[in-house]
Amino acid sequence: MATGITLGGLASAYHGPPELTVARAFTEWTLDPWMLALVLILGGGYLAAVRRQPGWPVARRIWFLGLGLGFLVIATMSFVGVYQPVLFYARAVQTVLLVLVVPLFLALGRPISLVIAVFPRAGARLEAVIRSRPARVLTFPAITTFALVGVPFVMYFTSWYTAVFHSAAVRELTFLALMAPGYAFFWTLLRVDPVPKEYSYAVSMWITGAEVIGDAFLGLAIIADQNLIGAAWYHALARPWGPTLRSDQIIGGGALWVLGDLVGLPFLAAQLIQLMREDESAAARVDAELDSRDARQAEDKPWWEDDPRFTSRFKPTP
Repeated sequence: MATGITLGGLASAYHGPPELTVARAFTEWTLDPWMLALVLILGGGYLAAVRRQPGWPVARRIWFLGLGLGFLVIATMSFVGVYQPVLFYARAVQTVLLVLVVPLFLALGRPISLVIAVFPRAGARLEAVIRSRPARVLTFPAITTFALVGVPFVMYFTSWYTAVFHSAAVRELTFLALMAPGYAFFWTLLRVDPVPKEYSYAVSMWITGAEVIGDAFLGLAIIADQNLIGAAWYHALARPWGPTLRSDQIIGGGALWVLGDLVGLPFLAAQLIQLMREDESAAARVDAELDSRDARQAEDKPWWEDDPRFTSRFKPTP
């Protein structure tokens, strides 16, 4: 009897979404007007530019519009957005999507190259800004990697984590703060758009490896933390269903670790392939230059060998 009263009291105190099930993972949606506006602005601008640039590859449209903006909608307005204030692991999935997945596909869409191609004058100014010294400093690989790992780390281990639940403005700014370092990271390493400085793929591999380790460290730190992150919020929420608060945090830490590696490791493998291709291309260029130099040396004889006055003096000795 006492247990029934307790559960009833908890259920009446809870005002969040219903228990998450497989079916509700497909049917529960929420409207985030600010993120919807961002998606419409970015998508509309990209489509308008594509119409002025005939022949723009379909694959790039799919990367940017279908996957980049599509995963942004999923991260903020699907069941992930609905349950992120209620379930720690839903918030973790949202973090991975915003930090790694959305920026990766947006960068693959080559929006900077599209702007430069469609608006030459504005593109020239944009390229000047990209090649500037401040841009080279801000996009130095160590800085972008530190920001990529550091921003989520600070968010999870400070009051910033729960501030998102209390303020819509903080929530929207947090979404942008998570995506910005991710985009800078992939933009500078993919090198599909003009970048401040082109680093070798060997450097890119080291940086990507550091990012993978950083994601793992964040996930393990959350799993190992004996204190509940956002404890006051979750206790007050009194969710009557799903995993316990401690189990929820462990699942969330595992999600950050595993999902981060699922994005980072294939990207690391892609960097390795690019490094091998870069080495092969460099070797081919060196071989071509050596062959060309040998051919020129064979053709260029000393002037006196063709001068009739000295020909007899330089005949090969039998």
